[in-house]
Amino acid sequence: MTETETHQEIIEKSWYRCESYGLSHGTQPDFGDIREGEVSALVDRHQNLVHTTENEVLPYYENILSNSSCLIVLADNTGHVLNTWGASRFRGRGHHGLVPGHQWQEMGVGTNAIGTALATGQPVQVSRDEHFLRANRYMVGAASPIYDTQKEMIGVLDISSDAYLPQDHTLGMVKLMSLSVENQLIYAAFQQDHYVLTFSTNISGLDSHWAGMLVLDDRGIVVSANRRAWVLLAHDLALMNIENIFGCSFRELSQQPPNVPLTLRVFERYRMWVRVQPPLAPPLKIPDFRVQEQTVAAQPTMQPDRSSARAADIPPDVVPFDRLEHGDKQVRLILTQARKIIEKDIPILIRGETGAGKEILVRSLHYHSSRKRSTLVAVNCASIPTELVESELFGYEKGAFTGASAKGSIGLIRRAHGGTLFLDEIGEMPLHVQARLLRVLQERVVVPLGSSETFPVDIRLVSATNRDLKAEVDQGQFREDLYYRISGLNIELPALRNRADKGRLIHYVYERLQAESGEPLPMSQTVHDLLLRHPWPGNMRQLVNVLKIAHAMADGQQLQPDDLPADFYDDMTRRSAGPVSAATPTAAPAVDTTDDLATTILNLYTQTGGNVSRTARLAGVSRNTVYKYVRRQRD
Repeated sequence: MTETETHQEIIEKSWYRCESYGLSHGTQPDFGDIREGEVSALVDRHQNLVHTTENEVLPYYENILSNSSCLIVLADNTGHVLNTWGASRFRGRGHHGLVPGHQWQEMGVGTNAIGTALATGQPVQVSRDEHFLRANRYMVGAASPIYDTQKEMIGVLDISSDAYLPQDHTLGMVKLMSLSVENQLIYAAFQQDHYVLTFSTNISGLDSHWAGMLVLDDRGIVVSANRRAWVLLAHDLALMNIENIFGCSFRELSQQPPNVPLTLRVFERYRMWVRVQPPLAPPLKIPDFRVQEQTVAAQPTMQPDRSSARAADIPPDVVPFDRLEHGDKQVRLILTQARKIIEKDIPILIRGETGAGKEILVRSLHYHSSRKRSTLVAVNCASIPTELVESELFGYEKGAFTGASAKGSIGLIRRAHGGTLFLDEIGEMPLHVQARLLRVLQERVVVPLGSSETFPVDIRLVSATNRDLKAEVDQGQFREDLYYRISGLNIELPALRNRADKGRLIHYVYERLQAESGEPLPMSQTVHDLLLRHPWPGNMRQLVNVLKIAHAMADGQQLQPDDLPADFYDDMTRRSAGPVSAATPTAAPAVDTTDDLATTILNLYTQTGGNVSRTARLAGVSRNTVYKYVRRQRD
């Protein structure tokens, strides 16, 4: 459906689709064949959507709905009814077919509000005679799609009645209700550790479900937005910095009193009322290693004058360059090489275990380079579904494929124009996408999907992997020409357990965590010794998690061994256990390094009883990588 289509055109196209399905006006509705036990499983899969609709949204509309002869219907994205409300007000419960488990797609039921909303992706109202099947012409329905935080359609909310329903009122009501569901899903997913910014053209609209909503990470980058935000701002908001939208730095916004409205200019054109809601809990993140003056002075630094001069200019979550190492000669050499190369047109390839600090290094390099005023775009190649990698990276024209945004997308590579593009876990990139990326790197132009137009790009490329790409090349899993295009300077980032400055690094991480919490707690010598001896399979990420938990468990007292989480000791037990009987439940499966990665992952997946998280940890890969190989094996 396009914005220029009239209601009549929508209905006419739906009737045409029904005829192409072989339906006639006299055809009886086919609601699918689903058994009673499968209905419960269906509802369980969508429990979050059902709960949000029933408990967080419908109570606000109860007074309106209680005075009308209508039925509220929630269906999933395949048209299966999940639940209904108000059935007592709707005649002939068995007659209308709007019961859990029944499927209301156009293919089986003809033109109807639920099925046509699914087919078009837009709100629609279908009156009695607009239903394609005569059997459905006793009812009127208005339905609106529900989209999740990733802009994927997850369901449809419908208001149906066997009485008269005013079109404008009912359609507006169901659209508002679907927006309410979407907003609640966004709040539930992000309010714990993200900033939520609402905005409207007037101050009273900030409390309305028609307000725009942006979700920001702790760098001020937009990670999610509701549909109203896209409409009000009319821009592709994905990964956009909030400063580029409202002309106000994230630091200033984050320091605003919670929920106190202020006015800001949008894209330097017009003003809107804005309200910022801080996270309910501080985000768990790799800390800024900057410490108090007396601590810094005692530590060796690489280039103190230059770094300290720039420290005030970089975001608070970016580690100053001279705080990336604390006495490890190998890391110091890596940093020296990387800093010289980052201003050259030479790509950097970083290899290291998961959690070793690859993104921390890249962010510091970017913000200490001449490109710090431009965007750093970090892309985790393993986290993007295979079928979406091309459209996410290279962008697409509107209508380029089924489900494409009506506005198109510029893509992540073009978003990094003038800045730095960080391709994490590049070894997970599908081969056909590797070929397109190679062309971009060679010609420095991007051609979006569905377009013949080329767009020049100026980027600094940094890639990272936890795999041996040369071995992948030999096995035909990675293109040789792309490998040599991305591997200008090769960096091997050591694991935490192998760093010579591990003790000082742990000390600084803990000092920073104490500063963030505002509650300094001493660490016992026993805990310090345990931290030094730990193998740290999760590297820096695991270190931060362990220290966070221990600090919280200490209850204001000195950190003791009992404050450390149980899995901390599991890692130490596995390292020191050596050969263990197969009957021992805590035995860690041995990783056969001679196997290729796919075989290793599948073997570990079997040995761990299908535990994806443990398989990923033992194989040294992400959970997405485990899912990919398991799915490939099943297919």
